[in-house]
Amino acid sequence: MAGILFIISAPSGSGKSTIVSQLQTLVGGLDFSISYTTRSPRGSEKNGREYHFTTREAFERMIADGDFLEWAEVFGNYYGTALSALEHAERKGKDLLLDIDVKGAMQVMEKAPEAVSIFIMPPSPQVLEMRLRNRSEAENMTVEDVIERRLREAREELNYVPKYRYAIVNDVLDVAVTEMKSIVQTERGDEGASVSTAETCRTGSPSVKLQTALGTFRLSRG
Repeated sequence: MAGILFIISAPSGSGKSTIVSQLQTLVGGLDFSISYTTRSPRGSEKNGREYHFTTREAFERMIADGDFLEWAEVFGNYYGTALSALEHAERKGKDLLLDIDVKGAMQVMEKAPEAVSIFIMPPSPQVLEMRLRNRSEAENMTVEDVIERRLREAREELNYVPKYRYAIVNDVLDVAVTEMKSIVQTERGDEGASVSTAETCRTGSPSVKLQTALGTFRLSRG
């Protein structure tokens, strides 16, 4: 691939979509890969914007045809990244942002170890629960079981943080966006990139903020 492959993962409610959206307004030359899924749209989601929504039968045909860079089944629904997204970015000479869950990310890291992996996490379980409840209310899905399931999923996903090159704690949105921008520009070698800011997000030498956030979930970086 001509450009850089950026893998971005986060538990539901971490603010990933907002950060990525703002990043794209601040940094040019980025293409965003829209994943395929068999789950139903939530709230205001639209086909072709948040996801390509498709049937289970169609998704399984794509699997059989070798159309996916990665795919996984999560709680009964398929999610996957089409190889065509890489080809499209390459033709346009752009770097590619992959918004994928941890299972898909592990597949991509194995196939493309040079990819830049970034994990976005909430600062604490309490903040995550508040965001999940607010999001569920906005989606008219205030079902306690759903919220509890998403909290459990988040704890499981956070165990993968040490496998990522970078981790961003989204406690203050503007700061998180600045850190994401710094990571992208540093990896590109852009003039004026804030290398020091990007370095504070490295999981290999975690900042106090990252260690504290992991500690609130009773996790360590190792």
